[in-house]
Amino acid sequence: MPAAGLDFSSNDYLALASHPRLKAAIQAGLDQGTAVGAGGSRLLRGNPVEHEVLEEHAARFFGADSSLYFGGGFVANYALLTTLPQKGDLILLDALIHASCHDGARAARAETRLVPHNNASAFDDAITQWRGSGGTGHPWIVVESLYSMDGDLAPLDDLFTVADRHAGFLVIDEAHATGVFGPGGRGLSADFEGRENVLILHTCGKALGASGALLCLPQILKDYLINRCRPFIYATAPSPLMAVAVRESLKILEEEPKRQTQLAERIGFVKKGLEQLDLPVSGTQIQPVILGEARKAVTIAGRLQKRGFDIRAVRPPTVPDGTSRLRLSLTLNVTLDDIRAMLSALKEELETYQV
Repeated sequence: MPAAGLDFSSNDYLALASHPRLKAAIQAGLDQGTAVGAGGSRLLRGNPVEHEVLEEHAARFFGADSSLYFGGGFVANYALLTTLPQKGDLILLDALIHASCHDGARAARAETRLVPHNNASAFDDAITQWRGSGGTGHPWIVVESLYSMDGDLAPLDDLFTVADRHAGFLVIDEAHATGVFGPGGRGLSADFEGRENVLILHTCGKALGASGALLCLPQILKDYLINRCRPFIYATAPSPLMAVAVRESLKILEEEPKRQTQLAERIGFVKKGLEQLDLPVSGTQIQPVILGEARKAVTIAGRLQKRGFDIRAVRPPTVPDGTSRLRLSLTLNVTLDDIRAMLSALKEELETYQV
């Protein structure tokens, strides 16, 4: 359905998608001769200076050894997992990881196992068992820092300890944390940037308000991807204008820290409101209201939409059976008064719902 009503469903957390500075940066790029399309793959003629400037800027901003710009988070996860883990390695996916990681792991050369959600000990046990059965390669622990449906956080410190202990790699998808958490919006994994066994994905189409994805990683692994990664080699490069927009978004994070603070205020406001309704809270900008039945979730979402609140229902197979929900997404596109009105409407619809 088309977007309509107050925004409680988008991932435009910092309201940068329509920020005047992004529009001005793109217009300036056009005025200076920046092309709309790249015209080819990065290894042919589709490697304009805008991409390399963005990658250098992003590596400095996040504190990484290097970064590589992809057209989106899905393709970046797929590209990473189908290229870097080798035959004889082990890919360990958190059970609630993004679909892109599942698809990448299925197409990878390495063995893949699912691990119970947010259970660092289970990752440790799985690697120990694999080693005991003759596994000699590298384990790849793949997690999100902030999960997109439950809004909960990964135990990154514990997971890094596990990766270190087993000479493994830790892959962190910061899709929903970049711009929102960490010093200057650098994400929940900011303390791990630049480490030789950590790869961090910062998507650009959520809090950064643009599109694409920046994979931060050691230079040697970037060089390998450039020369071996099929989704990178054989795809037309992202628009140079989008690279310009992403770079401007990173500058906004540095120069307008109030946006991160304002979103934190909204998160705290909703937390108190949901506690008053005796509903569980996530403590992040992603707040699920789990209703169980898909019919109930769809019905209440529809009623809230008619009242002017763009709130969507999420059902299986995106979430497990019996956990259909409303996914409340908090952004700077709404005010505290808007949130107060939404919470009041939610309370009324929950109380009056009948099968």
